[in-house]
Amino acid sequence: MDGTKAEIAAAAARLVVEEGLEYGPAKRRALRQLGLGARSALPDNDAVEDSVRAYIELFCADSQPAELDALRRLALAWMERLAQFRPYLGGAVWHGTATRLSDVYIQLFCDDPKSAEVALIEHNVDYEARTIAGFNGEPVEALSLSSVSRELGESIGVHLMIHDHDDLRGALKRDAKGRVPRGDIAAVRALLRDGGA
Repeated sequence: MDGTKAEIAAAAARLVVEEGLEYGPAKRRALRQLGLGARSALPDNDAVEDSVRAYIELFCADSQPAELDALRRLALAWMERLAQFRPYLGGAVWHGTATRLSDVYIQLFCDDPKSAEVALIEHNVDYEARTIAGFNGEPVEALSLSSVSRELGESIGVHLMIHDHDDLRGALKRDAKGRVPRGDIAAVRALLRDGGA
């Protein structure tokens, strides 16, 4: 990676950790902060993730593991509540780079896409529905809600992405680093049990 991309990745990593931004917005804001043009070549998400890990190790090593553990416990609680919809945890909480400012992203693989929404309504859960890009770039419905983490003492954003059951097979393809991009309830329990990052 060239020097400019590395500088952008480092600046974006700071924004991800300190402000809870997602990678895309963090890279764009890093460009502005560094005074670079909008057409500057951006680092890929893997480079930003590597910079996030380095930033956490340098500046947050004392607090981040407990915060990550609390977020994984919150995610597991929602996954267990929604077990009938085949939940899989993804994003920074799954990959181990989350801090207390990170949101929780759970993919649900439903036989009927509206069934998860109906379940939230039946349990009086307030949520906001919107359409976002799914893991393959296709539009999917996201149900976003706020959930209190007792361990962190604050509300955390939880986003439930609704996919067809048939999409599950493609959702488990390994990423560019050879990692499984998301994990089911058993995998999240194992991370919590083993203290995995």
